[in-house]
Parts: sequence; C-alpha cells; structure tokens
Amino acid sequence: MKKLNFSALKPSGRSLIIAAPFAWLFIFLFIPFLLVLKISFADLQFGVPPYTPLIEFKEETLNWSLHLRGYILLFSDNLYLATYLSSVKMALITTLLCVLVGYPMAYYIARSNPRIRNYLLLAVILPFWTSLLLRVYAWVGILRNDGVLNSLLMWAGITDAPLEIYRTDLAVYIGLVYAYLPFFILPLYASLVKLDTRLLEAAYDLGARPFTAFRKVTLPLSMPGIISGSMLVFIPAVGEYVVPEMLGGANTLMMGRVMWGEFFNNSDWPMAAAVTCVMVLLLIVPLIFFQHSQVKHLHAEKKG
Repeated sequence: MKKLNFSALKPSGRSLIIAAPFAWLFIFLFIPFLLVLKISFADLQFGVPPYTPLIEFKEETLNWSLHLRGYILLFSDNLYLATYLSSVKMALITTLLCVLVGYPMAYYIARSNPRIRNYLLLAVILPFWTSLLLRVYAWVGILRNDGVLNSLLMWAGITDAPLEIYRTDLAVYIGLVYAYLPFFILPLYASLVKLDTRLLEAAYDLGARPFTAFRKVTLPLSMPGIISGSMLVFIPAVGEYVVPEMLGGANTLMMGRVMWGEFFNNSDWPMAAAVTCVMVLLLIVPLIFFQHSQVKHLHAEKKG
C-alpha cells in the first residue's frame, strides 16, 4: 500500500514569505474595495450609516436591491466626465514634466562618483522625512501674491506686479511635480545604475555621436525604469487631493476633491463610492500596461 506524503502538503518557507504580502493586500486593499463597491450600489438615506442596505430581511421576506443612481448620475452629468478628463490630463502632464526633469537628475546621479552618489540619493529621499501636508503648505507661502517668489521677483525688478500663480492650475502642476518627482527618479536611477558602460564605449568606437548613443543605447535600456517611474507618478496623481485643494482654484477639477466633497460635504456616500469605483477601473488600464511591459522585459532579459 502506497503511503501518502503529508510533508509535501506543508507550506514551505518561500510560500509563507510570498503569502504575507498577498494577505496584506487582500485584507487592507481588496476587502475595503469590496466595501466601497457595495456602498456604490446602495441608495442615499438620512441616518447612520448614510446609505441603505443591499440585503434586508423584513416581514419574513428577504429583499435584495441594487441602486444604480450613482452610476447613472456619473455618466449623465457632464461635470463628472469633465473632472475625470481633467484629472487624467493633469496626471499625464505631471508625468511628462517628471520625465523631463527627473531623467537628467537620475542620469547624473547614476553616472556620478560613487563617493557622492549616496549623498545625492539622500537629497532626493530627504523630502519624504517631512509630511506632504507641510511641504505643500510651504509652497503656499512661496507662490501666493505676497509670497517669497513674487517678493523676490519684484525686488529684482523683473516684474512690477505679483504673478498670479497661487490658486491656478500652474500652482497645482508645480506641487504635483514637486511631490511625485522622487517616485520617478528612484526607479529610473535603479535602472540606469545597472547600465553597462561598455555598451556606450562600443557605440563610440563604432562612430556614434553622444546623442545617437544615448538614443539607441541608453534610452532603450532605461525604458523599464521610465515606465515604472511614470506609473508611480501617474496613478497617485490622478486621485490626488492635498495638492489641488491647497494650491488649486475653484475651477481646478480633480477626482480627489470630488470624492472628498461627496463623502464629507454632501454626505452622499453611494455617489462618492461610485466615483471611486470608476476611477479604480480607469487606473487598472495603466497597471495592466505596466505589468505587460515588465513581463515582456523579463522575457527579453532571459532570451538575451
């Protein structure tokens, strides 16, 4: 009679290590999202909680109801569509600005002397030691009409009147780039620092000019870092609340402000939950693209 090997059914240490982050994501991300999804199909009511139950047992009858008021209003009201488009536009522009500003910084850090490289990385990470709220509030003092920037410009004679930057979209872009630039630099630096400089030397020996070598060697090999950093900037920037609330004007439309207003100002939890669910679905698209690019890059490395 063949004996069963029960030891093979025991989880290995590797399986437990992998299961820990998945359990964390399941408890603190997936389950809360299911609760938000449930609220999005409820109806508004005055009470605690401010939404109706989906399943209710009353008079020996089990009633199950799904309310689509939030989703119908979401797709019929042009304000929400304009807010979604504005959020995606501002997140895309922020990502592009982070690419233009962050790539030279990451490249310089990766090619700098190893003795000072850690200090340069520390300068990039240093803002994380301070609360985002305090850092954004500091920009309020810099950008407002009587702030540091306008005072300096008028003192130098560059302008005669204060520049209207505070409470505009320009101020929001400045705050977003400032807040998310390190998220782009760090993964790009990790990609650039592993670049084999012998490839560039070979390109120079073959007659390539510096820009041609950068375009055909450095840029393609650093593309995984660019994609990773761009996703780390774009995804949180779409739903950002603190920066547009503190630096933006009344016409600055972003989903974070809309969700806050629906949850706390209007107490319309079903509507806010519907806005949240649709935004999550929109963000899944770039996540799928990012995952596809990562898998493609890994396969290319294995073949190489």
